Formats: sequence, C-alpha cells, structure tokens
Amino acid sequence: MKIILIGNYSLDRLESMDRFAQMLASGFRQAGITTEIWRPVPVFAAGRLSTTTGYRKWLGYLDKWLVFPVILCWRLRGKAIAKADVYFHICDHANAPYLQYLDRKRTAITCHDVLAIRSSLGYTGTHVSTSFFGNFLQKYIFHYLSRAQRLASVSKFTLQQLTTLGAPRYPDHSTNWQVIPNAFNADFTPLPLKECNVLLTQAGVTSSTPFILHVGSNEPRKNRTLLLDMVHILGNRWTGNICFAGETPDHELLSRIDSLGLHERILCVVKPEHAVLVALYSACEAFVFPSYAEGFGWPVIEAQACGAPVIASDIEPMPEVSGGAAIHADPSDPEAFAEALLSLQQPDKRAELVQQGFINCRRFRLNNIIQMYLDLFELD
Repeated sequence: MKIILIGNYSLDRLESMDRFAQMLASGFRQAGITTEIWRPVPVFAAGRLSTTTGYRKWLGYLDKWLVFPVILCWRLRGKAIAKADVYFHICDHANAPYLQYLDRKRTAITCHDVLAIRSSLGYTGTHVSTSFFGNFLQKYIFHYLSRAQRLASVSKFTLQQLTTLGAPRYPDHSTNWQVIPNAFNADFTPLPLKECNVLLTQAGVTSSTPFILHVGSNEPRKNRTLLLDMVHILGNRWTGNICFAGETPDHELLSRIDSLGLHERILCVVKPEHAVLVALYSACEAFVFPSYAEGFGWPVIEAQACGAPVIASDIEPMPEVSGGAAIHADPSDPEAFAEALLSLQQPDKRAELVQQGFINCRRFRLNNIIQMYLDLFELD
C-alpha cells in the first residue's frame, strides 16, 4: 500500500504546511506504509526566491494551476498509480482543486481553517482580508473542498464552520468527514535550564529577566498589541519583558511600543530555529496567545509540551485545543490577560496548569493521529 501526499508549492514559503506534510510522511512510514510527497515545482517562476507578491505571485499561479495539473495527470497514467492500493492525501485545503484530477474515493484532504473562504463569502469577524481575485480563488477552493468524500478537519470548530458554509453538499459525506487534530510536527519537550540559557543568550534574550512569549506573525488576527497593553496595565506589578518570536514587528506594532514607552522591554527573535523556539517556550514566564481567529492554534500545545503555562484567547478553537489546560480570556480585554499573568505568581496554580498541559498533549502524539488518518481511509 502507498499513500501519496500532495504538498505545497515550495516558493509559497508555507513552512507550517511543509512541516505538516513531512509529519504525515514520517508517521505513515513509521506505520509501515510507503509514502511519497508530490508538490508543484517552479517552472514559470524558476529562479525566484518566493511567489508571495507582485507579478511573481502570478507566475506561481501558472505553476500551481496550469503546469502541475498536467504533471499530475501524466504521473497518474502510470500503471502502479492506477492500482487500488494507492491512496492520495491533499495536505492543505488550499489545494482542494487538485481533487478534480484524483479518484475521490481514494483521496482525503485536510482542512486547516476556513478563514479566507469565509471572508470571500462575505462573513465578518474573520480578521482576514482577501482581494478581488482572492475572493474568486477562495470560492474555487471551496467548490472542490465541499465535494471531498474524505476530509479531516483539524478542530471541531473548523468542521462546524465548514458545514455552516453549506458543506458537505452530499448526504453521505458526514460519515467520511472527521475531526483529526494536528500532531506535533517536531520534538517539543522541556529543555534544562542550562541549555536554555546558552540558546537564549545566543538569540539575544536575557534569561535572568522574566519574559512573556508570543509566537506568530504580524497578522491583525494574531493580536500582538494585546501583550503591550497588558504589560502597560500591570505597571510596577510585573516588570518583565515581552518576547516576540516569528516575524519582525511591523510599523504599527513599533508605533504602539513607542507610545507606551516599552521599547527597552521588547525582545525580538526573528524566525527562531527549532532549538531556540523550544528554549523560549521552556524558559518563558507564560506563553500568551490572544488570537482572534485560528483553525487550530499549534503554538498552544507546543508551549504546553515545553512546560509553559498558557494564557490564550477564549475564542474557539483555543479552548478546544488547550483541553482546558490554559487560562482563557477575552482577546479584546488586556486587563483580563494581565490579571491572568498575576495569578500565575501562585506556585500551586502554575504547577497545576503546567501538569494539566502535559496531560493534554498526549492527545496529539503522532501515532494517535496517524491511526485516525488510517481510519479516515478505512484502512487497518
């Protein structure tokens, strides 16, 4: 038996989706299943570093929606691929249109979120903006996504949103659509203090000063400014630092930092390597994740697995993913987040939250998730 994974276009620089595909490939191989990853290759955009902006994006579209379908159909003509023991999995719902070239009975797809699809259909509160062409593309994606016969949604919340949009379109889909959460795509375990200090020092983080951590981008829905507001509200009651890991703070965030006089208390670790990320999770006073909208929320369980107490948004799917092993608050209420941070000064409360986090993380072990995918394919 073989499972062919349809991955993402390399020049789109979707690191989380690349890690997801590699995670599934590793898990299936551990289960004794032969696995390959097929992905669109740069042809029109060959030699480019990325296809995320300008005319390069259109070159990427040609590679993804014109060239790759031709290559896909050519590869599918092979006799080995035509055998009944070959299955396909589209790793990212954004590639749902490839379903039209595959045997839907032998093909599954993972839906990570429907934020952009909801935005294209006129829903408010998505915290995602789409262009005129983007609206067309998202509707094109949804057209095929809603017709998948085997679908894995990374959270109950995302599946509920998907079905609310009018999918599934066929009555028998409900038996083939399952909630399969993301597994860890790397090793996340608490790092000893000595190792943390070495890695953090190299990254420019002073380990002797407590810090709260945010991991993510500058997208408005990530709500980075809340960390600034909560620390400003705390005043002298908490005098630690804020560490932003991921993207470099944008102009809006920098302006807010200056207006609150927090410049000297801000640490930035741009695109940290995995070991540094684990050190940040392991050493932080708390991991703060006040996102307005997510499909899953990987950083929540990554932080829990490293022994960090989590303060997160009370908007789903964050409570679903945390398993209740986090303090949840209104992401528009920085005072509530500030009080949550102060509550962690109680050693018993902190220890209990950390222990509950470790227990919650057991749900996301790779072998458990792979078995769910085998069940989705109705394979033993």
